Amino acid sequence: MRVREMLDCTRCGACCTNPDENRAEGYSAYVDVTERESLLRHGKLVERYVTRDAEGRAHLKLDAGQRCSALSGKLGRRVRCEIYALRPAPCRRVQEGDADCLRSRRERGISD
Repeated sequence: MRVREMLDCTRCGACCTNPDENRAEGYSAYVDVTERESLLRHGKLVERYVTRDAEGRAHLKLDAGQRCSALSGKLGRRVRCEIYALRPAPCRRVQEGDADCLRSRRERGISD
């Protein structure tokens, strides 16, 4: 069985956390939200899940634990994206089992 077939994103959530490399550099603008994203047309959701950096660029907010604020649940157990249908392009590009996925899982201590 291939790794991709064994992974269940709804039981993981590791890709929805700021990577260790970013944390070490103090970089918290992890997921860009471009002005073309439909999420930005939903005022209440923008207020809750989007922040802007000093240059005015939109990003998904991270909570104190460096998790995306739109992620609910417990990493490695059961998670859910509160804006899944409106998630920005970087989130849509995530592929279960790719190198970034596996790195994120290792960093968060989630076994394959």
